[in-house]
Amino acid sequence: MLFSPHPDDECIIGGLALRLMREAGMRVVNVAVTLGSNKERRAARRVESKNACDWIGFELEETGLEKIVPATRAHEPQLWNARVKTIGALLQKYKPSAIFFPHEGDWHVAHIGTHLLVMDALKTLPADFKTTLIETEFWGQMLTPNLMVELSADDVADLLAALSFHVGEMQRNPYHLRLPAWLQDNVRRGTELVGGKGAAAPDFAFATLYRVQKWQNGGIKEIFRGGKQIGAKDSPENIVD
Repeated sequence: MLFSPHPDDECIIGGLALRLMREAGMRVVNVAVTLGSNKERRAARRVESKNACDWIGFELEETGLEKIVPATRAHEPQLWNARVKTIGALLQKYKPSAIFFPHEGDWHVAHIGTHLLVMDALKTLPADFKTTLIETEFWGQMLTPNLMVELSADDVADLLAALSFHVGEMQRNPYHLRLPAWLQDNVRRGTELVGGKGAAAPDFAFATLYRVQKWQNGGIKEIFRGGKQIGAKDSPENIVD
């Protein structure tokens, strides 16, 4: 399951999910946590999100939630708890082997809110619920990623093609034009953040960085020590057990 704070996030951070779907035969469900803060754009963003997911092959689950920000959690606990219940029900419904969601420092309030929402929902689930946690970054860089996943030129092209369905957002801010450069810079960062200081750079052109852990027995567990790199010819399915 991909927990996307906004429509389009599934295309930006979904490289590993795309590879898991294509190479490991996994079903991918994109949860559109919100449709953005601009109410006039929500109907269009709903259509854009469906079109993007249909094209790339992700299923779409809409929540219709609003105010997924830290301030709601702090000052409107009753409203927040209702949101937590919604996400908890989805996790119980799908019982995903892995969940993608923003890390706690991803700058944008909706991204940080989505992180808090998912973590709070996990804490409400039965003790026997387990899944792989895959934290993502976009607006704010992770200080401690532990996984770098190579994306082939075809993977990147397909993610960009899916992203192009989010027409209104591309017109507002054409960040799709910069996405390949960001994926290239991730190789620079990931070489030492994931591979270790002074590590030799892998022969990757594009990559996405993640932090992978395990949710088990009601808490977070370390899934492996150090960092891992998954090349285009390596199977990604061992990350999700």
